[in-house]
Amino acid sequence: MKRLVICLFAGWLNPVVAAPLGSDLAGLLSYAREHNPQLAASRYEAKAAAQRIQPAGALPDPVLRTELMDITNQGTSKPVSILPSGVGNTRYLLMQAVPWYGRRDLQREVARAQALQADGQTAATWAELSGKIKATYAMYYFQSGSEKLAHETLAQMTQLEQIAQTRYANGIATQQEVIRAQIEKSGLQSDLVELENEKHHTSGRLNALLSRPATAELAEPQAPRIVADHLEYAALEAALRARNPQLQIAEAVSSEAQKNRDLTYSNRYPGFTLGVAPNQSGSTVRSWDLMVELNIPLQQESRRSQEHEAEAKLAASSARAQALQDQMLNELSESVAGFEAAKRTEALIDARMLPQAELSFQSAIAGYQNGKIDFSTLLDAHRQVLKARQQRIKAGFDAQLRIVDIERLTGE
Repeated sequence: MKRLVICLFAGWLNPVVAAPLGSDLAGLLSYAREHNPQLAASRYEAKAAAQRIQPAGALPDPVLRTELMDITNQGTSKPVSILPSGVGNTRYLLMQAVPWYGRRDLQREVARAQALQADGQTAATWAELSGKIKATYAMYYFQSGSEKLAHETLAQMTQLEQIAQTRYANGIATQQEVIRAQIEKSGLQSDLVELENEKHHTSGRLNALLSRPATAELAEPQAPRIVADHLEYAALEAALRARNPQLQIAEAVSSEAQKNRDLTYSNRYPGFTLGVAPNQSGSTVRSWDLMVELNIPLQQESRRSQEHEAEAKLAASSARAQALQDQMLNELSESVAGFEAAKRTEALIDARMLPQAELSFQSAIAGYQNGKIDFSTLLDAHRQVLKARQQRIKAGFDAQLRIVDIERLTGE
């Protein structure tokens, strides 16, 4: 007990602080699960579809019929009372319709397939919503990284401007070099303003996906999602076949078409109506009757047309499912290839392009200060570093987008 009190007291002194919304992707996805109205509507629709399974296989309500016969008592009196005890005979008929054996199970299976479609639609809605959030967050992080890079580049350009001004003050550089540094700096400032504006728009899109006001504050993204350097295509293909929401919907549609076909074939057989009828005379039930009624399926030509229609719908749903699967597999192949290309580009920039560009830039600074190279060469070296770093960020962004597409296809 004493240890529990100490733990509670420590927790009060050091409360767990949740990460601010926008700092990581997990928080955004969790918030969207709870607050997105489109996803909530899809869940309610799936819940409603599930409630239709049991009624689909239930027997129809029984029917009670009351017949007052000989209300004039064979003409001996006027019909002054329509109470059962005041007429010649009263017949109570209780009827229950009973479909052919197996029809109720088929109707229940049709409703179950429709419920599976609703569940698949919920999964598809979440896959689409989470994919948009992931892609927008990747853009948000990319723009945040580009903004930081712009600030760093602007600081470097300010240093180059100062070097040019110092050399100009010492009479070993021209005023044109200072002006070029200032023009380059102004261009970087303009790019920074544009990046800040694009980041603001992305923040608004994220808030819209989260059902928050467009101007609601979002924290700065802290880190991109960690992804593997290599993907196993065979495992991803198996996951796509097993968990893709669109394929699940297509499979449920095919299942519904198959059950509807079987239900159509069951129309060849009649349905029954069973009844029991007590007959009252005066105040006493004097006899009982039993009845059976059935429909006669004589219109076989129309039933054959309905059966052919059901067969065609089943074939169409199977063909659509196959076409959808082929399309999804092609998209998966393209996304995996694009991811591998982005990771190779990222590795190439890290291993060769960026180190070489930075080494060239440092050498250019030293050469310019010593008067061995001109300012144009220094600017070119600076631009190469900026380009390499921008390409590094862009490659990481491309890899993140490819992962988003792969997760959408595999139902992650």
